Amino acid sequence: MTRKVTITGWQRAAGVVAILALAASACSGDDDSTATDSTTAPDSTTAPEGTTADTVEVTQGGGVLAAVQSRDVVNCGGNNGLAGFGSVDAATGEAAGFDIDFCRALAAAVLGDATKVDIKPLEAAERFPTLQSGEIDVLIRNTTWTASRDGGEQATFLHTNFYDGQGFMVAADSGIASLEDMANATICVQTGTTTLTNLNAVFADQGIPFTPLEFASNDELNPAFQAGQCEVWTSDASQLASFAAGMDLETTILPNIISKEPLGPAVADGDSQWAQIVDWTTMATIQAWEWGITSENVDTFLTSEDSSILTFLGQPVKDADGNEAVKDLGLGLDADAFYRVIKQVGNYEEIFERNLTPIGLTLAGSPNDLWTNGGLMYNPPFR
Repeated sequence: MTRKVTITGWQRAAGVVAILALAASACSGDDDSTATDSTTAPDSTTAPEGTTADTVEVTQGGGVLAAVQSRDVVNCGGNNGLAGFGSVDAATGEAAGFDIDFCRALAAAVLGDATKVDIKPLEAAERFPTLQSGEIDVLIRNTTWTASRDGGEQATFLHTNFYDGQGFMVAADSGIASLEDMANATICVQTGTTTLTNLNAVFADQGIPFTPLEFASNDELNPAFQAGQCEVWTSDASQLASFAAGMDLETTILPNIISKEPLGPAVADGDSQWAQIVDWTTMATIQAWEWGITSENVDTFLTSEDSSILTFLGQPVKDADGNEAVKDLGLGLDADAFYRVIKQVGNYEEIFERNLTPIGLTLAGSPNDLWTNGGLMYNPPFR
């Protein structure tokens, strides 16, 4: 049977919130449990007994960059079970995906080689303890930025690289086209997650009765949905698209988005230099996209007449007196760090289309489009 996935939610509008009733709630629809949000942070960043000597002591003003350069590899917390974002390539055995490429971009910026990255697959509940312990240098694993996490998990969230929201998936022939059509439906949801919290809040506000069918993991939920045990599956819209891409069942992801789920990198609190490096590396992919710089044409921009582009690529820029010099951005990186990011990994559009277009996600008309196209991808200037 030929699989067909129809995704309407991200192509109709740049806004990610269709139900305003949830605006005051603290949302987090990624695949974590509410217990993760309330995890008590340890008193220090010392790794648990038995971890390797690569554990980083995080202190204000430095530490992680030197440790990464010393070991010559970036330890990145990721996913290995979400197609498009983080999974293991069956042909190569290598980790691949949107989030994985941002790990690779960081390695290119810091070490000059995008392959010098060690991906540590993490379950949802492991993310923040592992980051706090210093076992990983950065967490890039479909993780929602929330106030409680920013304030309570000893984590610093950086530039959002994917704007998501909680959505709904149904079989294409279900006859369900809106929230109202879900009245008295059975809805599959992962147990203990804020996805269920959001679902209860919105449906209660709308006066829509439903029956939740809870599963401990998506590995259990997926076959149940395909077997017709529930009419609706709710999760992050991006996750629904990822799972739909691997189904024989024809599905539709509805346009109803009921929460805000900004996803992006996070680092441990206390090292502002490292946070800035991760932040600006992420933003470099977006800036290159805005300028039309790709992995294929980046070398042609090395002789640009635009001083901002030359600075971005680590090339000499003339001052008012005609003297040429390479501008130091003060981040602790080589001048050509962002050139290497684009040359070896690509700009944001390339990363998105390489990983997320195959699972049915599109940039056009979505919040993840450039600000010049009506999207939310916008960053400070590189100067």
